[in-house]
Amino acid sequence: MDRFEAMRLFTRIVERRSFTQAAADLDLPRSTATEAVQQLESRLGVRLLQRTTRQVSPTLDGEAYYQRCLRLLDDLEEAEGAFRERTPRGLLRIDVQGALARRFIFPGLPAFLARYPELKIQMTEGDRLVDLVREGVDCVLRLGDLEDSAMVGRRVALLPEVTCAAPAYLERRGVPLAPEDLKTHRMVGFLQAGTGHPYPLELTIDGKPRQIAVSADVTVNSAENTVAMGLLGLGLIQIPRYRVEAQLAEGSLVEVLADFPPTPTPVSLLYPRSRQLSPRVRVFIDWAARRFGSGR
Repeated sequence: MDRFEAMRLFTRIVERRSFTQAAADLDLPRSTATEAVQQLESRLGVRLLQRTTRQVSPTLDGEAYYQRCLRLLDDLEEAEGAFRERTPRGLLRIDVQGALARRFIFPGLPAFLARYPELKIQMTEGDRLVDLVREGVDCVLRLGDLEDSAMVGRRVALLPEVTCAAPAYLERRGVPLAPEDLKTHRMVGFLQAGTGHPYPLELTIDGKPRQIAVSADVTVNSAENTVAMGLLGLGLIQIPRYRVEAQLAEGSLVEVLADFPPTPTPVSLLYPRSRQLSPRVRVFIDWAARRFGSGR
């Protein structure tokens, strides 16, 4: 194993906190990974990793060497990329918000994989903000305003939101025509992570977003349950329009306060700030951005 390959292996072990997982990521036997790190430590004359029965972590010298390896490997990728056409290949690990991916990403995947036949995709589903480096994920697809200094975010879409309710609810409570009418209404609350309180409704009034607190008899923490509770007539809901297109078309949900729309929800693809983008990640992000831009 040459020095650069040993560096790649070492950085992966640090990030995954595991010889076994790092070796699997790079398609190497675990014994090869162990031997390569032993040779690396012998050549440098320092101990780079602390090993326990549960995980592996860098020593102080190991952390310093890891940071230098990242810079060197990024420089190598950039230098080589300037002089050769890089064909995307290998395993691309993506974590997605499921309904969003099913609506915008999944339909185009057959054509994407046909265009890049040397790519393989491993896709997991979640709403939490994963530790990309530690969990071996290349990029994540998420809804909402996300702030994390360790990641770079590329906004790929702004999804229109809608305020709506079931006809049975509107028959009981009346149709709100203006924001002040909400005093007598109920909403299906969507739980804010970490606060224990539902988000208020948001309306655009005189060109500016305004949050309005509305009582909630039921609070949920998923978009699927928000739609389900709305269909049961338990209150007003605010949801990305694409999630309820069918219900609005068939009349099981009715849009209200159309003159006071919620602000659109951003969609972003996020990847580690510390990394030079590999060809496989770059082509996926560019392709996904086009998918959202086309509305398909």
